[in-house]
Amino acid sequence: MKDGFAEESALHLKVKESILELIRNGEYKPDTKLPTEAEFCEKYGVSRTTIRTALQQLSIEGHIYRQQGRGTFVSSNKVKQRLTSTVENFSKQMAMQGKNPLIKVINLEVIPADSFLAEVFDLSEGDPVNVLERIRFADEEPLQYEKAFLPWKKTPSLNREACEKSLYHLLQNQYRLKIQKTVEHLEIGFPEKEISELLNIKPETPCFSLETYAHIEDGSLIEYSKTMFRGDYAHFIIERNYE
Repeated sequence: MKDGFAEESALHLKVKESILELIRNGEYKPDTKLPTEAEFCEKYGVSRTTIRTALQQLSIEGHIYRQQGRGTFVSSNKVKQRLTSTVENFSKQMAMQGKNPLIKVINLEVIPADSFLAEVFDLSEGDPVNVLERIRFADEEPLQYEKAFLPWKKTPSLNREACEKSLYHLLQNQYRLKIQKTVEHLEIGFPEKEISELLNIKPETPCFSLETYAHIEDGSLIEYSKTMFRGDYAHFIIERNYE
């Protein structure tokens, strides 16, 4: 029984990788309809269960999408973002891929620090903290939602319009606060209803959830943020260099 399960698992992974390679090399182009399950069964000589499992995994990973009554289609080309790069900001990364970037501020306000923010920024509870909410777009398609917190005493009078560009460049140029390092935690999650509406996706759509702690040169924390990336539109590249 176990051998049969392992064989079935290996089959659907092979089929999945084969279809993904056809997508990547352009044989199945973005927003075009894929063959039916029956056609894939004939192509690969496997059961419909194997094909269905392979397609489900491709759908979860955002490579394909289904339309009720119409079939299964290839997703638009994913937006690539390097987690290890600190040189190119969001706009430059998008421009390098031939996409039109846009950052839109949807909320900027000052709130009193709760116990968590007070501990994070070494403040007293009730001290003022800036809250900045933004949506980033690629070719007018919402890609990510970001909610950032910054201590008001170090970033007073944040300008809404200026925040529609690189926040880290703004911190350095206006406040002379240079980001020294960031510590980031990436996991899979599901967006809250309000965020899913902003990203134009369903609440059950898997997303990448990124939690960031940004430190300046004296070691103190200048920004804490949580970002939700659309799983069907984001593709992360992790580069490691070994000397």
